[in-house]
Amino acid sequence: MDGIPEGAVTVVDDTELLRVLRSFNPWWTTGKVPEHLVPPVRRSVYYALASRLSQRQWRRAFILEGPRRVGKTTLLYQLAADILARGTLHPRRILYVSFDHPIAKLARLDQVARLFADVAGLSEAEPTESPAALWLLDEIQYTADWAAWLKWLVDQHPHFRIVATGSATVQLQVEGADPGVGRWAPVPVPPLSFFEYAALRDLPLPRLDGMPRDFLWVRPPDRQAIVQLVEACRVLEPHFHRYLLLGGFPEIALLDDPGALDLLRIDVVDRVLKRDMVALFNVRNILQLERLFVYLCLHTGEIVNRETLARELGVTGPTVDNYLAAMQSAHLIHLLPNVDLGGKKLLRTRPKVYLAHPSLRSAVLMQGEDALMDTTTLGHLVETAVVTATLHFAREAAPWAGYWRDPASGREVDLVLTLPQAAAVMEVKYQPDPVIRPGEGIAVYRRGDPSVGRWQITRRAEDAGPDPDLGLVRLPAFAYLYLLGWLLHHAA
Repeated sequence: MDGIPEGAVTVVDDTELLRVLRSFNPWWTTGKVPEHLVPPVRRSVYYALASRLSQRQWRRAFILEGPRRVGKTTLLYQLAADILARGTLHPRRILYVSFDHPIAKLARLDQVARLFADVAGLSEAEPTESPAALWLLDEIQYTADWAAWLKWLVDQHPHFRIVATGSATVQLQVEGADPGVGRWAPVPVPPLSFFEYAALRDLPLPRLDGMPRDFLWVRPPDRQAIVQLVEACRVLEPHFHRYLLLGGFPEIALLDDPGALDLLRIDVVDRVLKRDMVALFNVRNILQLERLFVYLCLHTGEIVNRETLARELGVTGPTVDNYLAAMQSAHLIHLLPNVDLGGKKLLRTRPKVYLAHPSLRSAVLMQGEDALMDTTTLGHLVETAVVTATLHFAREAAPWAGYWRDPASGREVDLVLTLPQAAAVMEVKYQPDPVIRPGEGIAVYRRGDPSVGRWQITRRAEDAGPDPDLGLVRLPAFAYLYLLGWLLHHAA
C-alpha cells in the first residue's frame, strides 16, 4: 500500500502491535468471527449502515456515535461476520482494532495501516469494482492524529470501506472538522428502541403494516387504525416498565440479575465521567461533574436553571454550560431548547434536559422498581423515553426541535418538531387521568393550524384514539414507542 505519509517516531514496537492486531482479528486464521461476538439480532442502524457500505460509489468513512455499552462494537463485528459469510472479502482484508487497548492506544494509525497492508497484501493494485478492504476502527478518538490519517485513507484509497466508532463527539468534531469535511459521515447509534428491546429479549413482535413512516406530520390515523395498533401491542405492555429501567443497553437488557445495573453505572461514572471527560474535554473537577450528573438524573425531563446549578455546585455559569455541553457530546444527555410559536430556538432561555435513556437514571441512582412507585418519577421516565425516541425517529427529517413554554401563562408543550411546511407537537401525560383541558399548552399551541399534528402520549390503552374537540390523537406510551422502533427497523 504505497504512499503512506511519513509519520512521527512510533512508540510501540511493530512486533508487539502485530501481536495485538492478530488477537483482535482471529478470522485472519479461522475465516470467521467467533460466535460469541456476533449476537443474531441486528439493529435498525445495522441494516442502514450495511446498505450504504454496499454502494460502489460511496467515498466516505462512517463514524458511529453513541454512549458506551450501546452496541457499537457489536455492530462492527456483525459487519465483519456478514461480509465473511457472503465471501465478498478475503478474511485478511478485514481489519478490526480497538484503540482503547493500551498497546493500540500508543500506536499511530499509519503504523496500523502499514502492518495491515503487509497482512492483507494491499501492496497490489486495488480492484475498482468492489471494496479492497474493510477497516473497523473502534474508539478512534484515542489514537493520535486520527483525523488526518482517516482523511488520507479516504482520499488515497477510495475502494476501502471504513467504519469507526467514537463515544465522545466533541473530540471527533474539534479534531476532525477541517480535514474531515466531506470525508466521513456521522451515524448515531442510540439506546435500544422498545422494538429492539423486545427482539433482543425474544418477546412477541407484533406486525404494524400500513402505518406511514411520516405519520407524525400527515393526517393522523383513523380510530380503527389506532385501535388495531394498540390491540396488537398489548402483549408487550407488561414488559414496558422493565424497558424503562433496564432496556436501553443491549448487555444490560439481556441480564435478569438486578445487579446488571452496576455494569452500566461503572461505565457511566467511572469511564465516561472520570476518564473520558478528563482525557477528551479537559474537565478538572470530577466531583463537580459527577454531582451535576446525579442532579440531572434526578431531574430528567425538567427545565434546567443554569444559575441555580452554578450556585449549588459553587461554580460559574459558563462552567455549568461547558459541563452540560460535554455531557451532551458524550451522548449522556439531550438538551432541548425553548422554541417560539414558529418552532425556532429562543435566545437565552433555559433548556430541558433528558437522559439518553431512562435506564441511566436507574443505574446512576441505584434505584430499581421503587422508582416506578412514584407517579412523578415514572412520568419523567416515560417522558424521557418518548422524547429521546421521537428525536431519533424524526432525525432524517431534520426538524427544529424544542419545547414550548409561554412565560406569561406558564403553558407548556413537551416537544415541538417543526419542518418548513409542517409541525408535530407532543404532550406526555402518563397518569391514570390524562385529561387535557382546552386552556392547556398543546390545546392552544397554534390552535386551528392544520399543519400541526398533535399527539398525547398516555398510560392506559383505553385512552387511545382521536379527540376531535382538541384536535389531537392519544396513544399509550408502550404502543407509541414500539411503533417508532418498528417503523425504523422496517424502513432500514
